[in-house]
Order: sequence, then structure tokens, then C-alpha cells
Amino acid sequence: MALEVNGKTIETDGNGNLVNYTDWDEEVAKALAQAEGIELTQDHWDVINYLREEYVDNGNNQPMERVILKEMSKRWGRKISSKDLYKLFPNAPSKQGNRVAGLPFVARKGGY
Repeated sequence: MALEVNGKTIETDGNGNLVNYTDWDEEVAKALAQAEGIELTQDHWDVINYLREEYVDNGNNQPMERVILKEMSKRWGRKISSKDLYKLFPNAPSKQGNRVAGLPFVARKGGY
């Protein structure tokens, strides 16, 4: 599969994740989110940026949902629930969030 963004072809795998995470930029994220039926808000960008930071700066780490939940609670300065994350990424924050963040597919289940 492929995604067309600003005249550039971006390759995706069978799950819709980018084949090469370095092809990602904000325009690619917007196109990926649109394909998922998601309109990106600042909260989405906070999660996306966190996931990319973890992957790029922390040895390809792809946090489980519990870890994402704790980090977003810390960053947003309030306790949030998994429902809050699922409102942002209804098909699982650690899977759909990673997809929009341009990261590889995560095969594991859930995160608790």
C-alpha cells in the first residue's frame, strides 16, 4: 500500500504503518490520521510526539498503553483514564497512535 502526500509516495505495510519511519512528518501524520477518520487536536499531537520521542530517542521503545496513560497524565498535569486515550485513538492508542506517529506495527495485545 502507499500514501500520497504533497506529491510524494509514502510506502505503508499491510497494517497501514509506514515502512520507513523517517518518511514521517506532520503532513504525513495528518494524512494517516485522515485515513483513520481522526481529526488531530493538540492532545493527539502530545501523544504522537511522545510516541516518536520514545521510539527515536529511547532505543525503538514502543510503550504499552499503561505507560502512555501515565506519561500523558504527567504531561497534562491531571489524572486521565484509558477512556481518554481511546477517545483520541479508538482503535488502541499503542497501535493506532503508533500508526499515525509513523512507527512500525505493534503486534502485542493491549498494555495492562
